[in-house]
Amino acid sequence: MNFFDQIQAQTATERAYLLSAPIIGQAIHGQVSLDHYVAFLTQAYHHVKHTVPLLMACGARLPDRLEWLRQAVAEYIEEEYGHDEWILNDIAACGADAEAVRHSLPALPTELMVSYVYDRIARHNPVSFFGMVNVLEGTSIALATRAAGTLQTSLGLPKKAFSYLASHGSLDLEHIKLFENLMNQLEQEEDKTAVVHTARVVYRLYGEMFRTLTVSH
Repeated sequence: MNFFDQIQAQTATERAYLLSAPIIGQAIHGQVSLDHYVAFLTQAYHHVKHTVPLLMACGARLPDRLEWLRQAVAEYIEEEYGHDEWILNDIAACGADAEAVRHSLPALPTELMVSYVYDRIARHNPVSFFGMVNVLEGTSIALATRAAGTLQTSLGLPKKAFSYLASHGSLDLEHIKLFENLMNQLEQEEDKTAVVHTARVVYRLYGEMFRTLTVSH
């Protein structure tokens, strides 16, 4: 079994916890309120705005033996830059206050998820970052495109309110193939262990984030 498939097998329990969050099923069936959708976009903004800084932190700390991975990180940075602004535009298209979201605080699970990955990069192994990539890109492929079309219909919102969700479903399909290729090039056990451990924790925290959406709204 290649390493990418090992990641999926070894994180199956944590992935199931995330996907069992009630709001995910509700979103796919178009049973989510506008407040819930804006709450989701708000938390998405609070973690997506850290994607590029996290990539930079990861790239800066990669050892010379992983120079090939640093090159991939540089390409990721260029592709991911500005996606947080897409989310704010979606929030404004929903009729909500995007500037208030920009200056708001994240929910606790979102804050912990981002902080945890910064910590893993700084104190443990910078390759840990790719555990988060596995969670976010894998989840968006599974859910984003399906949910975007359903929610647009059920909420009666314009297409421009779904640029983040709609684009990430198809965009991340390309990314996950690139990610799979990168992960299968990792050779050292310490790197592989770091990716799997981080993915497990991020699945739990991301799952908690989805659960806060229905509790607080």
